[in-house]
Amino acid sequence: MPNTKRLLPVLVVVAATATVLAGCSSDGGTAGSGGGDRPGIPLTGTHWSLDAVTVDGARRAAPARSTASIEFTPDGTAHGSTGCNRFTAKAAVNGDTVTVGEVTMTEMACEKPVQDFEDAFRATFTGTLRAELGESGGTDRLTLTAPGGDSLALSERPEAPLKGTTWAVDTLLEGGTAGSLPEGVKGRPHLTIAADGSARGNLGCNNFTATVRTDGDKLTFDKLAVTRRMCTTLQNGLEQKLYGTLGSGPVTYRIDGRQLTVTAQDGNGFAARADAE
Repeated sequence: MPNTKRLLPVLVVVAATATVLAGCSSDGGTAGSGGGDRPGIPLTGTHWSLDAVTVDGARRAAPARSTASIEFTPDGTAHGSTGCNRFTAKAAVNGDTVTVGEVTMTEMACEKPVQDFEDAFRATFTGTLRAELGESGGTDRLTLTAPGGDSLALSERPEAPLKGTTWAVDTLLEGGTAGSLPEGVKGRPHLTIAADGSARGNLGCNNFTATVRTDGDKLTFDKLAVTRRMCTTLQNGLEQKLYGTLGSGPVTYRIDGRQLTVTAQDGNGFAARADAE
């Protein structure tokens, strides 16, 4: 059975000073800056991949193939994924200080390694953090450190493009509920959309091809052709759900860093991660 939990927003309110997100770039690339604030570290416009969390001196690396990430926006907020659940937060930067205020996070049940990493992230990404930018191997690195020494290690990583990326389906969305794929079908379903609009993939047992039309944040899968292999009951159930989404007409898609969400008009759909390069 898939591991599911109702997607209920949980509001974590953290007392925060009214500092503001600002960038120190000469082009004014600030985030939530105010006239009296010190020029801040430029954090906006970058997709920051969350590499590790250090709590009480113990460093916990992100699980393999994690989609954990943070993006800071000019309006003084941050949003991203813990690798399982999505979050948004009030964020502010003044000089080298990042202050995290309100945090709203979905509550989907996660596999234990991912849940442990998420718990460590939630305990660290709060209150006042000191930001430090560095560079290693040609990649920008960001460290956010709490007063007690706990820290988040992040690195710059481009957002995965819709086309040309192999998207591995790992979550089903049904009526406001998100659930991980059941054992026996994990690692099977995937989707790739080519630059010419052709698509191919796997629904959990059978392969498929299609043509895809893109219009803003909408995708329409036409000429969906599926092989006719004998499948298990579990595989058939998954295929019906994925086919039902892809074949339902225009669907809405969103990319958050390296995570793709596809939602049909009835609210059902799936989430997928960019497969390892």
